[in-house]
Amino acid sequence: MIGKQYFVRQAAILFGIAKATSDPKMSAALMDKAADVKSKVDELGVARDLSPKAPDIEPSTT
Repeated sequence: MIGKQYFVRQAAILFGIAKATSDPKMSAALMDKAADVKSKVDELGVARDLSPKAPDIEPSTT
C-alpha cells in the first residue's frame, strides 16, 4: 500500500514544477493534479505508526 508520505512528496513536486514553469496553462494543470494528489493524502487521514512497539516492562518489586 502506498503511504501518506508518498502522496505528500508527489504533491510537493507538482507544486514546485507548477511554480517554476512560465506557461500559465501548464502551471494550472499541474496545480490541479497536485490538488488531486493532496485529496488522496486527506483520504488517508492520520498516518498509522508502524514502528515496532516497546516491550512491556513490569516495575521492579525490590
